[in-house]
Amino acid sequence: MSGDVLAIHRSFYESIESGDVDLMAALWIDRPDTSCAHPGTMPVRGTSTILRSWTMLMAQAGYLQFFLTDVHASYTSDGAVAIVTCTENILSGTGLESAESFAGGRVTSTSVLVLRQGRWLFHTRHASPVIDFEAEAGEEGEA
Repeated sequence: MSGDVLAIHRSFYESIESGDVDLMAALWIDRPDTSCAHPGTMPVRGTSTILRSWTMLMAQAGYLQFFLTDVHASYTSDGAVAIVTCTENILSGTGLESAESFAGGRVTSTSVLVLRQGRWLFHTRHASPVIDFEAEAGEEGEA
């Protein structure tokens, strides 16, 4: 069972990396109570609004690549809901002209997927930036 939900979870990131809006749309359950919180934003509610937010993000991002670590899936006792957590190690760039145009970041995310008609679909996603407090403390001490 975890293989199926993890394959759908990975497809979510593949849709972002390739800018495939149709794939993204196929991964979400169509309900008004769905929600998605992008890093640093208030939650977006409703599937059509969520898909619009992803379409805008994908249109503005020149290059995005995700390296997922700490991926873990857990399930409700009836097996109808899966919770997938992971760390997204993100490489982004506005263009590929030079290595200087790339930036990296880390985000922790929690996704709730529901099993409908034998298929896992996203219902809720929340992502937050990872803050490295040790690195920030070291930078403050530097003169």
